[in-house]
Amino acid sequence: MGKLTVRALRAVLVVVLTGTVFAQALMVWALVSGNDPEDGSLPLTPLRLITILGIGTAQVTVVCVWRLVTMVRHGTVFSHAAFRYVDIIIGAIVAAGLVWFAVTALNAPGQRDDPGVTLIMGGVGVAILGVALIVLVLRTLLAQAVARDVEATQLQAELDEVI
Repeated sequence: MGKLTVRALRAVLVVVLTGTVFAQALMVWALVSGNDPEDGSLPLTPLRLITILGIGTAQVTVVCVWRLVTMVRHGTVFSHAAFRYVDIIIGAIVAAGLVWFAVTALNAPGQRDDPGVTLIMGGVGVAILGVALIVLVLRTLLAQAVARDVEATQLQAELDEVI
């Protein structure tokens, strides 16, 4: 990964993290201050709590991606330490999918006239869980790369002994 790519990715990650923290702070303020009159059309308080949790899953993912990019720059991404971050990312994506299903469940009673919206929202939840499966496949590829790297290191050590 080139320096420009790493800097661009880190800039995007900083913007995303800053924006999500700001959005969370505004939602927490709206919940705590009581300045948000609910008109009864939507259960805003549960939706805000769920959204705060959902944003948290994105923030966890951003931090883990930052750590993985750092490992790439240092040439240590093909190590067992990288699995921890990838596993956390998978968990955060699964949590985001579950949070989305909670939003779908809260929204469903208001969609009795048009249940297609609830079905579409459920489909989005399944797609989010599909992303977790894709990252799991990528984790398997990382495991294979780490195994190959360990094997190459052992073979190099054996070759050095022979020479």
